[in-house]
Amino acid sequence: MSNKLAYLLILIFLASLAGCKDKSIATKKSIARKSVTASAAPQAEVRQEEPKVEKEIFNYDPNGRRDPFESLVEPEKIKQQRKKGATPIENFDVDEIRLIAIAWDSQQYYALITLPDNKSYTIKKGMTLGLYGGRVEEITRDSVLIRELVKDYRGQTKLKDTILKLRKEGEE
Repeated sequence: MSNKLAYLLILIFLASLAGCKDKSIATKKSIARKSVTASAAPQAEVRQEEPKVEKEIFNYDPNGRRDPFESLVEPEKIKQQRKKGATPIENFDVDEIRLIAIAWDSQQYYALITLPDNKSYTIKKGMTLGLYGGRVEEITRDSVLIRELVKDYRGQTKLKDTILKLRKEGEE
């Protein structure tokens, strides 16, 4: 039975060789197979493993860091909460107030302003208005000067003067 098995294996080998068009290719393949199996063991000992290069992945953690795209120069506007019991003119920022008209009598000037809620109020020198406790310092024929204490980007309190001007007839 072992003879039959050996003959069968030889026939299968020869059939695979006969299937090739060029016998020289088949013999080269069989020689290459023999040389690979014979020389595989010595090359494994000689060959050194190549170091694996791992790609480093960087993850940015923004916790505790400032926004790199935010300006360092411009102060951050923080909306203050509306004060309880405050007048309506103290519940809006000074930058949101529009000056409509200025009137005067023999003693002092009065200014008519409009708030963002489209309600109009009359103010005079010394009144408090705005979210930051601004005071009307001066009213002239064509402008109103409001001075308030605001915090800059460093957290320091500084004076900020806002001048509301009347629109001229030709201006839009």
